[in-house]
Amino acid sequence: MNADTPAGAGPRTRDVVSTRSVFGAPCWVSLTSRDLGATQEFYSAVLGWRWRGAKLGEHFRIALADGVPVAGIAAVASMWQMAVAWTPYFAVPDADVAVARARERGGTAAVGPLSFPPGRAALLADRDGATFGIWQGDLVSNWEAWRRAAPTSIRLHTRNAFDAAIFYGETLGWATGQPGACEVEYEGGEVVLRSRGDVVARIDSGAVEAAPDPAVRPHWRVHFTVADVAGCARTAEKHGGSVLSEHETEAVLRDPDGAQFTVTSRPVR
Repeated sequence: MNADTPAGAGPRTRDVVSTRSVFGAPCWVSLTSRDLGATQEFYSAVLGWRWRGAKLGEHFRIALADGVPVAGIAAVASMWQMAVAWTPYFAVPDADVAVARARERGGTAAVGPLSFPPGRAALLADRDGATFGIWQGDLVSNWEAWRRAAPTSIRLHTRNAFDAAIFYGETLGWATGQPGACEVEYEGGEVVLRSRGDVVARIDSGAVEAAPDPAVRPHWRVHFTVADVAGCARTAEKHGGSVLSEHETEAVLRDPDGAQFTVTSRPVR
């Protein structure tokens, strides 16, 4: 995606990979917030990010990790009546087709598809209410660099992993066997999505033989790799965030606005 995409999503494109050659995989993450300054201060402290502007305007910023654009921030939660949350975007060859497929399978389209040259985007929800985005067009200017610097993985916590995998698979073209399509496997009680051999997403719904839990609020969680999980947790608390759970290699954090994310000291494999 480029700097004109939703939530200030990415850099100007040059020698980029298209969603027609790589599709179905997460290609960007964005955060909606209420206070741009506070959001930048928090994530700079916790994750070491730096920032640059986005062509969408003064409410948008692009996060840089070692100079590589890794995420978009949009301080529009109050203005646009949107939830404060991290949202993953998936690459699709045709946004209109993906939106139609999602609707046919019980999903909803909250925004779009809208034109953001050099591509198009939409914000959707699956049939259990988990929010996600889609992007058609050129990906970030250095796709492999983004894949190395971006979130290690995203994970969908839902009520029925198999049902969710069918929805996303049919909407995003997973496991079609076409060049560039993602592969879907079942490992360790979870549905695992691979792109070019790398694990890029997981879907889980608790114990394998347990009935779907109606109390679960389905949502996508973004995982970021860090050098010091405990240090990030303490820094998050110091800067107005909170720690929802913490283990030696992973912690679930909440920023001051209420958005949840995970820091992990190892790749989510």
